[in-house]
Amino acid sequence: MTDPQLLIRLYQPADEVQVIDLWQRCGLTVPWNDPQQDIQRKVVFQPSLFWVGVIDGRIVGTLMAGYEGRRGWINYLGVAPEYRRIGIGRQWMATAEAALQELGCPKINLQVRSSNTSVIAFYRSLGFTMDEVVSLGKHL
Repeated sequence: MTDPQLLIRLYQPADEVQVIDLWQRCGLTVPWNDPQQDIQRKVVFQPSLFWVGVIDGRIVGTLMAGYEGRRGWINYLGVAPEYRRIGIGRQWMATAEAALQELGCPKINLQVRSSNTSVIAFYRSLGFTMDEVVSLGKHL
């Protein structure tokens, strides 16, 4: 594939259907999280950290970041399968890191399913390391 022109811009409400479709194609959705609800929560809280990537008018990537004053978080980093391995994920992370640094964020955390070895390798290639922690969660 030649070098496509990726436009990274903030999420807009009209993007919802394409974003959810992309998340489903990327395997980012799980039965216990409603993607529409996740989008609505993000639009209300820190919408300036929710981006989409567009090539030829089509959304081919997304990234949500968050910052609560202590740690930054990465969520819903997804790149359409047909656009993987050409640097889009790296562009996303550079965008997120710059935005989080601008907010004074000292460290980024993210969670990856342990079975998703290719994504773990991707983040390691960007300098992320395994933290010696146990991730716990509770659905409310």
